[in-house]
Amino acid sequence: MPALATIIENLACAQEDLLRIANSIPPDQWKTKPAEGQWSAGELICHLSAVERFILTRADKLLQNPPKPVPFYKRFHVPMLIVEARVIRRKAPAAVEPRMVGDKEEMLAELRGVRERTLAFIEETKGRDLSEYNMPHPFLGTLNAYDWLQFIASHEIRHRKQMREIADSLPKTVTGFA
Repeated sequence: MPALATIIENLACAQEDLLRIANSIPPDQWKTKPAEGQWSAGELICHLSAVERFILTRADKLLQNPPKPVPFYKRFHVPMLIVEARVIRRKAPAAVEPRMVGDKEEMLAELRGVRERTLAFIEETKGRDLSEYNMPHPFLGTLNAYDWLQFIASHEIRHRKQMREIADSLPKTVTGFA
């Protein structure tokens, strides 16, 4: 389990890298899908915001009650490096509704706002031992609250690679000198 300082640093680095790539996508291409069946940059950011918000909501509810014991064998899970590697492609559990995709600046501000709530959650709970609070992940196994916080960063790293693919596949705009 990484230390809280490491998790916070990982969250910051993952989002910084993702936002750097997202900023390279012109606002008029924000909702452009690079190919049929692929997400646009806006859909990807919408997904990341929704997942992080969902994790925070579940973690907050989880901490409202005493931790439930988890058998030793259920404490093992797939390493976060597998999440980050994006070697195994996964279908998102829920599709992103096109109507949920807003303008570029609005969506990036929302993602930053969700991250601020995550950091506030970490600050509010830093005096507690969150290692005893566990929730299942559909693919990775049972994760404790610290693992879930690290998952947010690893998930963003995974999708940073996808954002790079989107940015690289979009038509490049050419500006001329008059």
